[in-house]
Amino acid sequence: MMMAAQLQDWVLIGGASLLAALIAVCVLMPGLARRNRGPGPLGDTAVWLFDGNDLLDLSDRARILFDGDAQRPDWASLCNWLRRQFPGVPSEQTLIRNAMRISVPSVGPDDDTELICEWLNGIIRVELSEGGAAPGGNGLLLAQRQELATLRGAVEHSPFPIWQVTEEGQVRWTNPAYARLDRQKGPDQSRPLFPLLVAAGSGKRRLPVVTPEDGAKRWFDVSVVTEGAGALCYAIDADAMVEAEDAQRQFVQTLAKTFAQLSIGLAIFDRNRQLALFNPALVDLTGLSPEFLTLRPNMLSFFDHLRDRKMMPEPKNYSSWRHRMADLVAAASDGRYHETWSLPSGSVYSVSGRPHPDGAIAFLFEDITAEITLTRRFRSDLEMGQCILDRLDHAIAVFAADGSLTVTNAAYRELWSVDPDNSFAQISVIEATRTWQKQCKASPLWGEIRDFVGLRENRTDWWADVQLTSGEPVSCRIIPLQKGATMVSFQRLARASTPLRNDRATAAGAHG
Repeated sequence: MMMAAQLQDWVLIGGASLLAALIAVCVLMPGLARRNRGPGPLGDTAVWLFDGNDLLDLSDRARILFDGDAQRPDWASLCNWLRRQFPGVPSEQTLIRNAMRISVPSVGPDDDTELICEWLNGIIRVELSEGGAAPGGNGLLLAQRQELATLRGAVEHSPFPIWQVTEEGQVRWTNPAYARLDRQKGPDQSRPLFPLLVAAGSGKRRLPVVTPEDGAKRWFDVSVVTEGAGALCYAIDADAMVEAEDAQRQFVQTLAKTFAQLSIGLAIFDRNRQLALFNPALVDLTGLSPEFLTLRPNMLSFFDHLRDRKMMPEPKNYSSWRHRMADLVAAASDGRYHETWSLPSGSVYSVSGRPHPDGAIAFLFEDITAEITLTRRFRSDLEMGQCILDRLDHAIAVFAADGSLTVTNAAYRELWSVDPDNSFAQISVIEATRTWQKQCKASPLWGEIRDFVGLRENRTDWWADVQLTSGEPVSCRIIPLQKGATMVSFQRLARASTPLRNDRATAAGAHG
């Protein structure tokens, strides 16, 4: 009996101990499990496991949030991606290790989603906790869906064709703009609008789309971005650009045809100082070959060839030549360059430089040999005529139709002790007759000469004698010339008792 009672007591004590142990295990195990758990299986929540910067694993929900992207994000890229919804996400892992557990709330309105970052024995566990939100109500997922809707709307409403092709060049996906353009191409929509794009690789190229009905071409600038086994393509309407380029090309051709008719040589250098345009007259004037000019030489090479062919003044040395070319370019850029080149051949060229838009410079070469020769001959004739006048004994003064003194000779300067060539101002007939009057005795002749110079009709030769203040007689003859000019001639006479006079009235009567 006693033995049975003792056995019963031991059973009761053992049961109580076992129960206490079970209770202790139930109480202590959750905390121990939290401290010692490893990655373990991942459920329906979005979870990422990191070892340092490397991703160890992620849940299916996390993979969905990344749109099934095969590329596994590292720690930095995940933080950047989460920061849109959780600005307080810790980018430094030491912060998580020190705190063991960090909870970051979402910034979205009415969104109780939390981002939980935990340190588990060197492993960082990142979890999106949806709290009491309904399934699918995750704020980050909602934001991504909104972003996806925005992107889809942008692609759907884009006025530019966008499409995706496979590695074989087959169209996999298009936006409405591509579909509209494809329908305009014609009923046969089996072939892609722009074939062989994938084979050509990434890049940008200009391609046409031909309308079957009228054969009209629409031009597009197509950009291709390789993506995996296929490519994503974008087309921008380039019709306006093509038309502008055609108009520019036609304008240049029109200019070239116009320049071809000019006798002035033209050389236009672009902003890089390369020959961009020239005309046939440049070839004729400079002797440079068309083959050389079509190679688009730079400006220095162009003038070097001119120097070699002695088609420009020879410099003293090559160093001064280089400096001269630098000065030439600077002056032409400002529109200040204009020189007359006297060539060894005897030809004379007028060369000028003018700035053009976009930094271009135009040089004009004009053969002015004939003009220079004519000018020199005219100057020589004038000098010869002046020499002849200076050899005459008579003092000569010629007045233009406006009464200005234009020509005198040495005898005139000696008689009246005056040199009109030294005067900067124009001398009129009034000023000239005053000079004569001061050196002669009183006579009405000077007023009559002034009146005669101003006449335009009934003009005939006449003469009269006057006396200098010294008493020396001088014969004065007034002769009308062409174009309203008048010549007054003075001749010293031997002393006479009575001055002679043949005034205008007497002269007119004699001619009448």
